[in-house]
Amino acid sequence: MILDVLENADAYVAMNPHFTKAFAFLRQPGLDRLAEGRHEVDGENVYAVVAMGPGRKPENALIETHDRYIDIQFVLKGMDTIGWKARKDLGPATEASDPRSDVAFYPDAPSVWTPVGPGMFGIYFPEDGHLPMISEGELHKVIMKVAV
Repeated sequence: MILDVLENADAYVAMNPHFTKAFAFLRQPGLDRLAEGRHEVDGENVYAVVAMGPGRKPENALIETHDRYIDIQFVLKGMDTIGWKARKDLGPATEASDPRSDVAFYPDAPSVWTPVGPGMFGIYFPEDGHLPMISEGELHKVIMKVAV
């Protein structure tokens, strides 16, 4: 897991050949006016998902992991308190998991909670269990899905 602000994103582009396009998308003017849902960036290599709405309570959410994609969770509005736990420390996945959609869910409690505010991002690799969209208020986020 990496937590930082968008101004420092160039420090991470060498980690994945698709990060340059992902961070360029996050820097585009008018990002906050995009409609909810999926937005194509570079086919299945990079795409964005705009999410808006009320935050969830931790007890109503499950930790998730992905095998084929890295998540870059970028907050536009609100405070997302994202839980994290190393994938190697997670128990068995739940029946709600869907390998076709590249998501596995776990009932575990996070080891760490990180507040992620406007202009900040968290990068979650396949080895990172993460629990996003935890907030007492409204959230507006862009989740970049970047092929491993």
